[in-house]
Amino acid sequence: MNPDLRSPDDVPPDRSEPEPAEPAQPAEPAEPAETTAAEQAPARAPRRSLARRRRVRRAVLAASLTVALSLGGATAWALNRFVIEHVEISDVAAYEEAQRASSDATSDADAAADATTEATSDATASSTSGTAADDGTTASDADTASEPQITITQGTYGSGDDAATYYVADVVVSDITQLRAAFAQNAFGENITEDPSDIASDVGALVAINGDYYGFRDTGIVIRNGVLYRDSPARTGAVIYSDGTMAIYDETTTSGAELIADGAWQTLSFGPALVDDGEIVSGIDQVEVDTNVGNHSIQGDQPRTAIGMISADHYVLVVVDGRSDTSAGVTLTELAEIMQSLGATVAYNLDGGGSSTLVDSDYDVVNTPSNDGERATSDILYVAATTSGSDE
Repeated sequence: MNPDLRSPDDVPPDRSEPEPAEPAQPAEPAEPAETTAAEQAPARAPRRSLARRRRVRRAVLAASLTVALSLGGATAWALNRFVIEHVEISDVAAYEEAQRASSDATSDADAAADATTEATSDATASSTSGTAADDGTTASDADTASEPQITITQGTYGSGDDAATYYVADVVVSDITQLRAAFAQNAFGENITEDPSDIASDVGALVAINGDYYGFRDTGIVIRNGVLYRDSPARTGAVIYSDGTMAIYDETTTSGAELIADGAWQTLSFGPALVDDGEIVSGIDQVEVDTNVGNHSIQGDQPRTAIGMISADHYVLVVVDGRSDTSAGVTLTELAEIMQSLGATVAYNLDGGGSSTLVDSDYDVVNTPSNDGERATSDILYVAATTSGSDE
């Protein structure tokens, strides 16, 4: 395979004859130091033209396709598999709006049918008793959700050469629909990528982290913002429900349709699970990431990204720097310890390595990505000021 083609959560080049590591004592995560105020400034307008970026990217990919067709063989396969965009939905925002409208129409029809049935029953009861039926209810305006509370802090895990710097976005939402996902270039499919800060700018995020890099695979259950995009169960996933709770689940024991029926708002398909029911999940130090072209290890000290739930509607988004002289990165077990120390009762590992990125409300990258800059990825998780379906 072309060495320039990268995969999610990439690992650094192998070094020959590694020296045996001394058994390390578990390190206690240092108390994070608050670096920003709890109340975030309103997000700015998008900083660059999304349409312009798309035109440039499409031109580059068209050139890649021309080269692929001329080369043939393994090189053409690799370009098609890892580089050339395969767009399934070209306008995700419009698609989700249409899905919501369809769902609302179905709900309204069901409500109307229930109201008709109830009115018929009340009329019958009134006729029988000779008195008018009155349930005492009056119409009222829907509650207006308040803006999310966001605090970004910085902490250190370990000490000396093993020390790692991590960043925590502590998020409390008034409604779980303020915790959203966005796809690169507002499109769904494979190999569609964009820098996380650009995706965050496109949607006006208050804070954002890279997601599960769904576009690198063609498997997994992908539900974003309450809409089912892919239903190919393959691995241990995480689900965030409309009641604000998060759970770990086995994709192979259910389906996307069942999850939607149960109120799934977001699903994540990368892994492994880090914390479940407040306890660190056993065996995570042997997990490999499954891909369409085989498994590869994600062990050792690496940059990491994770999401955890402290309680319903209260989440922590964590990014750990790594592969540098100033931050070594952490193992999966150490990442789980960080999540547990933050109070997470459920936590899940997302794409890491060069993808690990935390973006603030100014669309600036808070951490130091290991690629000397952002790595384009397929999706982000972000926090919005408004609830789903409201005017933005």
